[in-house]
Amino acid sequence: MTHPPLDYSAAGVDYNKIDPLKLLAQRSASATGANLAAHGVAEVAGSRGESAYVMEIDGRFIASITECLGTKALVADAVRAISGRTHYDTIAQDTIAMAVNDLITVGATPLSVHAYWAAGGSDWFADEERMHDLVEGWRKACDVCKVSWGGGETPALAGVVEAGRIDLAASSVGIVPSRERLTLGEKMGNGDAIVLLASSGIHANGVSLARKLVERLPDGYASLLPDGRTYGESLLDPTTLYVPVTEALFAAGIVPHYIANITGHGWRKLMRHAGEFTYRIHTLPDVPPVLRFMQEHAGIDDHEAYGSLNMGAGFALYVAKEQAEEVARIARGLGVAAWVAGRVEAGAKSVVIEPLGVTYAADELHVRA
Repeated sequence: MTHPPLDYSAAGVDYNKIDPLKLLAQRSASATGANLAAHGVAEVAGSRGESAYVMEIDGRFIASITECLGTKALVADAVRAISGRTHYDTIAQDTIAMAVNDLITVGATPLSVHAYWAAGGSDWFADEERMHDLVEGWRKACDVCKVSWGGGETPALAGVVEAGRIDLAASSVGIVPSRERLTLGEKMGNGDAIVLLASSGIHANGVSLARKLVERLPDGYASLLPDGRTYGESLLDPTTLYVPVTEALFAAGIVPHYIANITGHGWRKLMRHAGEFTYRIHTLPDVPPVLRFMQEHAGIDDHEAYGSLNMGAGFALYVAKEQAEEVARIARGLGVAAWVAGRVEAGAKSVVIEPLGVTYAADELHVRA
C-alpha cells in the first residue's frame, strides 16, 4: 500500500495556526515592559522575539525562559515495554535542554532551573523506578550545565492531563555579565560565518510526526533502523546540551554575533534574526539515522524535512569569519561535531541550502511580531 506524504501538519502540528497566537502574545506582552520601571529595572527591547527575555538591573543583565518537553514522554512510555527501561533519565535531559539551549542564545550563563511536572493523577508518582530515573536524569543534566536546581511544582491534574501521563517543563534563569556578551544580533552582518553544531538525533522537536509515523510501521517502535537500533530507542537519544560549548567560547574570548537554537520550524530557524539577510549553506552535517528513517518512511521531500526537523544540526553560531574554524574546533574538543557550514550575505531574507537546492523565503517563518 502506498501512503501519501506524512508532513508535520498531518501529525497535528500546524504552525500556520499556532504562530499567530505567539505573535498576538508578543504584541500584547511588549506593552508590559513599561511596568519594570517602577522597580528600577529595564527590559532589553532587542530580546523581544528572541529565544530568551533579557532585563537590565543595575548594569547587569538577567535572562529567563520557560519551555516544555512536548510529547516525547509518550514515546518513553511506549518504548519501555520494548527496552525494559523507563527512559525518564534521558527525557529529563531533553526537558532541561529545551530551556537552557534557548537561554544561551542571548549570551547568558544559566544559573538555575525549576521543574514543572504535571501528572494526570497522583498514581503517576507511585512508580518508583520512573521517578528515580526522572530525578537522577534531571540532576545530572543540571550538573553538566553547572546550574542549581532551585525547585519546582508537581501538580496532579486529573481531567486536565490524561490519566497515566505527564507534562514536563522547565524554566531557567541566567546572567549575561556585560553588555558586550549580549548576542542579540546587532553585530551580525554580511560575510559572517555560520557554524552548525551537531544534533544527537530528533532532540524534542518533530516528535508528533515521529509518533504519527508509528501507525505506518508494521513493527511500530520496534522497527529496526539500518544501524541495527530500534526506532523507538533512537528517538529517545537525549538532546545535546550546548551550554558547555557556549561557555568555552566565552572563556576563549569569542562572543558570537548571533545564535539560533534549531528547534521547531527546523532550518527555517536559521533566519530568526530580525534583519534582512540571506543565509547561504554550502556544507551539510551528517543526518542522524533516525531522521533519515523518518524522512524516508514519511515520504517527505527535503524542503519539508529540513523545514520541520533539525536534520543533524541542533544549534547555529553566527561568528566573524576569521573565528569560524576556532569555534568549530572548540566545539569538537567538547565532543560536539561542528561544521563551518555557510555564510551570511546581504540580500533578501531567506535560507538557501545549496547542496539540496532548497530555499526558505521570509514568509515561511513567523516567530516575531
